[in-house]
Amino acid sequence: MSEAIAGPIHRPRAGRVLALDVGGKRIGVAVSDESRAIATPLRYVVRGQRDRADLRLLATKWNAELLVVGLPTGMSGREGPQAAEVRAFAEPLAAALGLPLDYWDERLTTTIAERMLIESGVRRAARRERVDAVAASIILQDYLDAARIRRRRGERHPETGAASGTT
Repeated sequence: MSEAIAGPIHRPRAGRVLALDVGGKRIGVAVSDESRAIATPLRYVVRGQRDRADLRLLATKWNAELLVVGLPTGMSGREGPQAAEVRAFAEPLAAALGLPLDYWDERLTTTIAERMLIESGVRRAARRERVDAVAASIILQDYLDAARIRRRRGERHPETGAASGTT
């Protein structure tokens, strides 16, 4: 489905991966299990003065060891102004949290999340509350699956050339 945008696929170790789907008004948040096999949607955080503090609390609560942020790109794979805004948000956040940062292609994740919720019978009002976190979990699950496949194959990361599983 998606491919890595930049940064290494990190070696699994104790601790979870926290994933963000950064939007203009809300940030969807998902977390992996400790084995880094399954992504679970958590909630959304409202963008604003408290967003970094709220994300710090979630990173601490879930013992996050890595931050994965969905990077919006066009269907051609090119980055535009929205991707620059996400990078401008994510990089200082990762530094403040003391977490390594990896980006993952988020094309169509919100659309997929919306369809999943509709097919699950979730009402419109409830979908608005859940779609951002579900989109973050799709980003994270795709990231986790790709990392697992690369480790099995011993492949190198497509952007950095680093051996899979290295930090």
